[in-house]
Formats: sequence, C-alpha cells, structure tokens
Amino acid sequence: MTHSSAIELLSRLVGFNTVSSRSNLEAIDFIKAYLAGFGVESVIIPDATGTKANLFATIGPADRPGYVLSGHTDVVPVEGQEWSRDPFNMWRDGDRLHGRGTSDMKGFIACALAGVPAMLEKPLAAPIHLAWSYDEEVGCLGVHGIIEHMAKTLPPQLAVFVGEPTGMGVVGGHKGSAGLLTTVTGKACHSSRPDLGVNAIFHAMDLMGELRSYANELRSAPEADSPFEVPYTTVSVGVVQGGTARNAIPGDCAFQWDIRATRGGVLETLVERFRAFSDGKVVPAMKEGFAGSGVVTNIAYDVPPFIPDAGSHAETLAKRFAGRNEVTAVNYGSEAGIFQSAGMSTIICGPGRDSEAHITDEWIAVEQLERCVGFIDRLIDHARHA
Repeated sequence: MTHSSAIELLSRLVGFNTVSSRSNLEAIDFIKAYLAGFGVESVIIPDATGTKANLFATIGPADRPGYVLSGHTDVVPVEGQEWSRDPFNMWRDGDRLHGRGTSDMKGFIACALAGVPAMLEKPLAAPIHLAWSYDEEVGCLGVHGIIEHMAKTLPPQLAVFVGEPTGMGVVGGHKGSAGLLTTVTGKACHSSRPDLGVNAIFHAMDLMGELRSYANELRSAPEADSPFEVPYTTVSVGVVQGGTARNAIPGDCAFQWDIRATRGGVLETLVERFRAFSDGKVVPAMKEGFAGSGVVTNIAYDVPPFIPDAGSHAETLAKRFAGRNEVTAVNYGSEAGIFQSAGMSTIICGPGRDSEAHITDEWIAVEQLERCVGFIDRLIDHARHA
C-alpha cells in the first residue's frame, strides 16, 4: 500500500464538514460506497435523531476474534479561527497537508481505508474491523452503539487500535473526562428588594467555591505513581450563565464543570460529595427564602479513564507495528477507555500530533501518513498469519 491513496482519501474526507454540531451522514455514505466498491458491506448504526451514524465493517472471518481500527468522523469547530484558506478543502504546503480533521483524526481513517485493497488481496486468518463513530469530540457518544453491536454479533476481539494523533507513538493511558451541568433555581425579583427573592448566582457561587476546594485539595496531594503530566484529578468550572439584568435578583443560574479523573471511581466519589454539600447546606438555605428553590446536577457525559495495562496484547502489537519501545500517557481523552471498560485490550496509536490538531490551519505531515500506512500494512500481515 502507498501513502498516495491515503492522501487522496484524506482530501475527500476533509471535504465533508463533520463538525459535531452537524450531520456526518455524507461522510458515512462516502465511506460506505467506497467499501462497497470492494465488495465490503457496512453496518450503519444511526443515532436517535437519524442525523448521525456510526459505520462498522468487517473484512475477513467475522466468526473469529480479530482486530479493530477505531476512529471518529466528527471534528471540532472552526468558528473564531482565522484560517488562511477554506478549512474543508485540503491543501498541501510542502510536507504538510492542511485542513480541519487532517490530524484529528481523518488522517487515520484515510490510511485504514487505503489499506482495504491489501486486506482483501489475500485471505485474513483473523478479521480486521473498521469502526468509525460520531460525536467523539463532544463526549464519545457514538462509540457506545458500536460496542453494543460488537457484543451482540461478534466474538471477543483480540485488540483495538484507536487512531488518535500520537505521532505514531504508542499511548497506553489517559485520564477520564466527565462533563457536568448544575442548574440552580432561586426566585427573581427587583434588586432593591432582595428580601423578596433568592439569588441563584450567589448560591451558585457557594457551589462553585465547593468545587474549587476539591480542586485545591486534589492538587495538594499529587499521586506519586501517576503516569500523567498533571499527576492528580482536576476539577474546573468552564461556563457560567445566569441573570437577566444588573438591577434584578437572578432566579436562575447554571454552570458547566469538568472532572479529569486519574482512575475509576473518582467521578462518583466527587459527585456524591458535591450533591451532599448541595442538598445539606445550599438548598436548605435557599428554601428559607423560596420553597420552590432547588439545585440539580446532571452528568452530560462520562468518558472513563484509559488505564495503563503494561504488556497487554494491544500494546505488544502496537509497539511492534509502530517500531517503538516506549509507551506514554497523554492529557486528552478518547474512546480507548470505553473499549477497555468493555473488556477489550486497547491501545492508542495514530498519525499526526495533538499540537497540530484543533488549531487554525490544522495540519498533518505526509511522513506521518507514511508511518501509519506502514503500521496498517504490518497489522494486515499479522492478521493474515494469526
């Protein structure tokens, strides 16, 4: 397999605007048609609205354990960034290929699709599955449908390779990522008579102060054996919305917050502690002013940590295919922890780098695609003789 076919496919994939707020169906239809051209059938797994979908395809004997290449079709927005050219029309500048999603992570999808003819050239002893999901960038929402499909229709798999941009290095761990929304309901009134209302923003400040105390507490006790650059769980508040006017007591306030957990169980512990504080101290004080007051906290998404598993089958193969000895941990989240939680040996390895992704004039080096093509070629050879 040559990298030129991967470049051509990447150009086509970048041309589909699959920002998470939009449909990805045009890209999915393209991939389905591409695979059908080689006689490969795809399973389409739509979301509840029918406007987005996952695609799952198997090459080789589906009744045997095999290998999964996993990636997401959605990309982050371009609004607020001053691109030098159309972000959805890939262009080349020397060794760099520019466009939204080139690095994160349509480059990996393109390399995998470019490998399909080689996968079909000779029979595979173990199957290779292509698993392309939607809405990874907003909470890894789509991949759950893929895992459910696999559990119902396939035997347990040998390894999952998630192609997030790692510079083709082998990544064996990342923190969890949970997004939460707390809504505070008080009672609005004129600011000249605060005694007649309940200031939702003031009480939200108490709740956010509690979260800040958790953040400080966790920062003061770093984990000695942590593989992460920031060796402790982090808690932060990212968005606050409330009130209608300077001279009005706000009846509503909502804030979005984030937990990046180093291990399993931390999210549940912190949320339980926060709700106990809310229900035990904040809500009773609010109800003294208005019986209808309340605080509700919901978990918008919960991506589990990807726990290092030294010597796992996926790690051993990835190191061999990538020609690497080192295994690292990263700061961002991915679908790897979800596959791992479902009992699958999982590793992250893909072309591009996170420093090149999500930015204005996002790019990937051609050399990275060449490395990824080599990785997939070696996987194909391994699957042929497994």
